[in-house]
Amino acid sequence: MITQENIVNNKKEKVALPIRVLQFGEGNFLRAFADWVIDTLNEKADFNTGVAVAQPIQHGMTDVLAAQAGQYHHLIRGIQKGKQVNDIRLVNCIQQSINPFETPEALFDLAKSEELEFVISNTTEAGIQFKEEAKPEGLVLAETFPGKLTQLLKIRFDYFNGDESKGLILIPCELIEQNGDTLKACIISYAKQWNLGEDFVKWIENSNHFCNTLVDRIVPGYPKDELAQLKDKLTFDDKLVVASEVFHLWVIEASQYARERFPADKFGLNVVYTDDITPYRTRKVRILNGAHTSMVPVGLLSGIETVRESMEDKVVGDYIRKAMLEEIAPTIDLPKQEIEDFAHEVMERFLNPFIRHELKSISLNSVSKYKVRVLPTVKDYYQSNGKLPQRLVLALACLIKLYLSDDFQINDNEEVKVFFGELKKQAGSVQQITEKVLSNTEFWEENLLDLGNMSELVSNFLTQIAEKGITETLQSIQS
Repeated sequence: MITQENIVNNKKEKVALPIRVLQFGEGNFLRAFADWVIDTLNEKADFNTGVAVAQPIQHGMTDVLAAQAGQYHHLIRGIQKGKQVNDIRLVNCIQQSINPFETPEALFDLAKSEELEFVISNTTEAGIQFKEEAKPEGLVLAETFPGKLTQLLKIRFDYFNGDESKGLILIPCELIEQNGDTLKACIISYAKQWNLGEDFVKWIENSNHFCNTLVDRIVPGYPKDELAQLKDKLTFDDKLVVASEVFHLWVIEASQYARERFPADKFGLNVVYTDDITPYRTRKVRILNGAHTSMVPVGLLSGIETVRESMEDKVVGDYIRKAMLEEIAPTIDLPKQEIEDFAHEVMERFLNPFIRHELKSISLNSVSKYKVRVLPTVKDYYQSNGKLPQRLVLALACLIKLYLSDDFQINDNEEVKVFFGELKKQAGSVQQITEKVLSNTEFWEENLLDLGNMSELVSNFLTQIAEKGITETLQSIQS
């Protein structure tokens, strides 16, 4: 932990660092994740790396970042191995802030830098996409992030005459599957559409290192409600304070060269290099996200408002723990101990006293979330055991019950809202309602009536909830 005295000294003696990282994205997540990792490596491993931050959209915060000389405080808070952590770190690695929409030359000049080695990005899930557009000329920026990156790489390719050693290591953090491969495909598509030459395409393919990644850290962001209490602990009037949980995980599928150049898997950081990111993605989506998605309707029907309160509730907390350890964990193809350790870490994160995570906010698009985050587990469990996992099926029954409730405002896509609105108007039996939901292939991309005794289970749970209430229904399956 950095003490108050250390922070003051760091503020006075900010060290100039060579810019080895170009970062697209100045938002809370990257500053509490990637920049914190780099800052930690600078401190513990003499990584000697500065970051140039470019905002990926027209309206951003690089002007505020520049006004603070790239410095900001990072609050790291939560539960770790049963102990409460509440640390403050002054992050110093950002050396340059660029608004490429005002000064594109500042961005393109970095392409000619001998020191530049890495590109890190978080431009939202919609950021990595290919859209046909005319080749931009001069200092005109391409519309998309991959388009801008294509421009930058072409400048670098030309400036260094196609030198194979001048390729970059690209580490996207956008939450899409195979993000590195997708980014590479987009750049190659632009190179071909803009007729940038076969030699450039080969240089992209062979001299640059595109990493697939998985990132995991809850970052609530700017703690506006706590500024008065924090004022005496900060070394300056910081408009970019960012708060995060203690837990962090960065899984990177990368070449040996990239691993050696970016040694983030050492020095106590929870960074994992792997040849296959798939099981780690499955672990996160099924355990963390799947537990969240299952918790939401059960918790809300139980009169609970937050994730932490759900875990602290004797009945709902027991339901979530058993769902994670007995129904979700066994379906994941990783060592049992590793899976269980991750599950217990997630439970600690859910109990973080510094984060108020509203169940209603997580309830956004619950139907599609159940399809992606929970249904694959249900199917794998059924395939392995010849029966359906009761707790995860109960979550679906609770979701149906919640969406049919007059007291709950559905926050989902229009098709889902219309479907459940019409369903509420119809005087159908529980069985008829169940069959209409399960057979809606637009929701599930398959007919769930064909999945074991799903219809019978869901109908029985809906009836039990109506007659006995959610608490007694939960208790009936807890043994």
